[in-house]
Amino acid sequence: GCNPLAETGRSKLQNRRAVLNQQILKAVRMRAGAENLLRATTNNKVREQVLLELSFVNSDLQILKEELEGLNISVEVYQNAEETFSIPLVPLGLKETKEVDFTLPLKDFILEHYSEDSSEYEDEIADLMDLRQACRTPSRDEAGIEMLISYFLQLGYVENRFFPPTRNMGVLFTWYDSFTGVPVCQQNLLLEKASVLFNIGALHTQIGTRCNRQTQAGLENAVDAFQKAAGVLSYLKETFTHTPSYDMSPAMLNVLVKMMLAQARECIFEQIGLSGIRNEFFTLVKMTQEVAKVGEVYTLVNTAMNQEPVKENIPYSWSKLAQIKSDHYKALAHYFIATILCDHELQPGDDEDQQEKALSQLYDHMPEGLMVLAVLKDKVQRKQLGKAHLRKAIVYHEEALRVCGLCKKLRNIDVLQEVLTAARKRSLLKYAQQEMEDDFLSLTQAPDILPKTEHKIETIAPQFSKVKVKDFFHKLGPLTVFSAKQRWTAPRTICLHHEAGELGFSLKGSSPVQIYCLDPVCSAASGGLKEGDYIVSVGGMDCKWLGVNEVLEKLKGVREQPMEIEVISCQDTAASLHSKSATYSVGMQKTYSLICLAMGEDKIDQNKKAPLKLPFPSWGTKNRQKAASTLCLPSAVAASTQIKKKLSPFTLLNTESSLY
Repeated sequence: GCNPLAETGRSKLQNRRAVLNQQILKAVRMRAGAENLLRATTNNKVREQVLLELSFVNSDLQILKEELEGLNISVEVYQNAEETFSIPLVPLGLKETKEVDFTLPLKDFILEHYSEDSSEYEDEIADLMDLRQACRTPSRDEAGIEMLISYFLQLGYVENRFFPPTRNMGVLFTWYDSFTGVPVCQQNLLLEKASVLFNIGALHTQIGTRCNRQTQAGLENAVDAFQKAAGVLSYLKETFTHTPSYDMSPAMLNVLVKMMLAQARECIFEQIGLSGIRNEFFTLVKMTQEVAKVGEVYTLVNTAMNQEPVKENIPYSWSKLAQIKSDHYKALAHYFIATILCDHELQPGDDEDQQEKALSQLYDHMPEGLMVLAVLKDKVQRKQLGKAHLRKAIVYHEEALRVCGLCKKLRNIDVLQEVLTAARKRSLLKYAQQEMEDDFLSLTQAPDILPKTEHKIETIAPQFSKVKVKDFFHKLGPLTVFSAKQRWTAPRTICLHHEAGELGFSLKGSSPVQIYCLDPVCSAASGGLKEGDYIVSVGGMDCKWLGVNEVLEKLKGVREQPMEIEVISCQDTAASLHSKSATYSVGMQKTYSLICLAMGEDKIDQNKKAPLKLPFPSWGTKNRQKAASTLCLPSAVAASTQIKKKLSPFTLLNTESSLY
């Protein structure tokens, strides 16, 4: 990540955002305390004092919210350093978070769940925490995007390895709302993943606003960045549907996706006109339709921003900027078509049919008494309709300037004022060049212009597969087997002896390998080896990631001398319930001592009634039907089958926990 102490404009904004978040948190707590006291007290004097305090806190919160809105509209900091004459684009600010210490929860879980020495994973835990800390200040380029995606993918590994669906890990994640500054605190890793996704989208918007919009490559990069931002935010909306933070609610994300696509559309229009707009009939027709499309999409964005519940949380200046852009680009559309009508009279060599067809595509309907071909041929009608479009363009320009003047934040953006003023002056100059004597007699109203575009703008889904990430906790073993959802016995040591050139069992599966076709009378079975056990080490060497051939190669040493292997058994959820254990509670992982207790009680039951020794073929068939658990013995096959038919209370706890 970037240096958090770097004195750049962007880092200053983020630092100020962090300070405001803390002040908002303090004010929210004070308001909650005052409201609780107001509900509890019956003393009128105390109630008056509390109401006075509440009014003060609410006004303070409003001021802090306005300051945060000021940071959100500080678009100049994010724009390209080159001097440009373009309307600023709006980026999203990064969500702020508090530091998280994974050390104790993950080390405890490694010791309890995986029965491994947690001190061997201190470096991996430190790497995870360092990566999270770096993601708080990502660089504003593709390297920053890649780092955020790598942390998001790493969280997928962490979730599967350390966050079981039936219990909380005690890790508290705190993220601040990007618009209101209100914190959201949860012990759910999905909040962390959703917030990181939001920051990936926000960083794409910052990259898009930073692109140089005076070059073709810069505009192409800007379009790509805003489409990717829209894709990430759309993915966030579809994946995390019940977020407790306003900035990640489905309604808010829907508005943000529309705004990013509108800004991409705006960059497309700038890209078309970058080399200059030729004063030619068909070129101006194309530009009219393109710029009308930009005005239309910003109208939709402005409408969406003024709908409940988004209206209460979206920055007021964003809504007004969308309205200004809508009016500005509609004015440009009317200016372009006025230029067509006023500057391009139909010449003898012109193709009447083509011009009539092109002009008719701009209108849904013509003003009463006017026909497209007649307008093209009649100089007076052309002038009247052209001046009507200029009048409408001037109205839109003046409305854009009026709205800009009413918003304090936008009024202070100099380049926005300059662009709007220059566009208005150009339309006024064009209008002044036309003959004025018939203005009082002209009642023609300019019709609306139909938007049309040849350039498709759509979201670009995040390409997570392009970022290659290695699981920090790779040493724990393959994730398909060694996950938080699987429950295991503690590793058992089995001593293997050479028996007539055979081991007494076969191996199957990929890494880690499983015991298969175990001979019940072999020495390994007598030593505690069971059908379906996983081999995790051979001769003290870890073999969780080894296949059958590699493990067999290591087991060749048994011919010379006895060799020790370590195995584990998967615990079936239903079989792991122990009715005689008073200390076992719902959702709590079974400890090593409880497993030993269960094994001891099974031995007592076995002494009471010795099971019949089954022949090897029939025993192997029945043994494959059992659950792989230390609580199931060969003599209890029928009983365990009946138990499986009963509904276990834990079956209700094994569903995926929702995010909120």
